[in-house]
Amino acid sequence: MTYTVIGPTTTRTFRVLWMLEELGQSYDRFTHAPQTEELRKFNPAGKVPVLLEDDAALTDSTAIIQYLADKHGALTYPAGTIDRARQDGFTHFILDELDATLWTAARHTFVLPKEKRIPEVKQSLKWEFEQSVTELMRRKGDAPFLTGDRMTVPDILAIHCGSWAVAAGFPMENSAFRAYAKSLRNRPAYVRASAA
Repeated sequence: MTYTVIGPTTTRTFRVLWMLEELGQSYDRFTHAPQTEELRKFNPAGKVPVLLEDDAALTDSTAIIQYLADKHGALTYPAGTIDRARQDGFTHFILDELDATLWTAARHTFVLPKEKRIPEVKQSLKWEFEQSVTELMRRKGDAPFLTGDRMTVPDILAIHCGSWAVAAGFPMENSAFRAYAKSLRNRPAYVRASAA
């Protein structure tokens, strides 16, 4: 089976590319930018990423990577287990506290119409992000990955948010997070996805 991934690497599309590389799955690429007519043929909302499989067009990066993990039985715990509930807890924390904060900053930087932006909110968001990273590392503890000795979906989300934060000029002073991120960015699958 060959998947098709749509979206630029500089977006949440990277999460899907990284997951596919971790799983050793082949895929084709279209780098259609958000809100373009080419992209709207696959997702009328104009958002990336999109994963094409047979006649299905799947959207939302987290839904896509969890689907792939479940389908291929890797980088996830089985549904209905305590380990999966803990994994999902990390996923939702990252989406609520890291991803949402970064997306709000992006909206007030370039997404919203100029007259709707409030640039001053970004200082508060940077503080909030730093607090959330500290809490994430407290929950992680000394284990190599968020859920222990096994890499799972929320690790991809956390590291992508960390990279997004650096690109957006957010402070990344938490030494535990920096060490954690460095170890995952050295993974061969991450390197291959970055070069995609």
